[in-house]
Amino acid sequence: MTHILPPIHPGEILREEYLRPLNMSAGALAKKLHVPRTRIERIAAEQTPITTDTALRLAKYFRTTPEFWMNMQTSFNLKTEEIALHGELELIPEIDRAA
Repeated sequence: MTHILPPIHPGEILREEYLRPLNMSAGALAKKLHVPRTRIERIAAEQTPITTDTALRLAKYFRTTPEFWMNMQTSFNLKTEEIALHGELELIPEIDRAA
């Protein structure tokens, strides 16, 4: 396990690549998505994950795909869990296919 860069939370992408360039607040986006303001604020603050519901709404508004948002979340989840479980994962032997 060698990661050069730390895992990137999709909230960072939402904040830096979408909200800031549009000069849009999390509250304004939440209003357009018909979700509670706190949902988008917590995602942008990297406190909560993007759910399938939110991915569908973000995809519709930003003309992306829900998979774009969910793949970022899944990648973040896998990388952070791999870091957390590193010691335990090292103890698991790999199957010997030669046998």
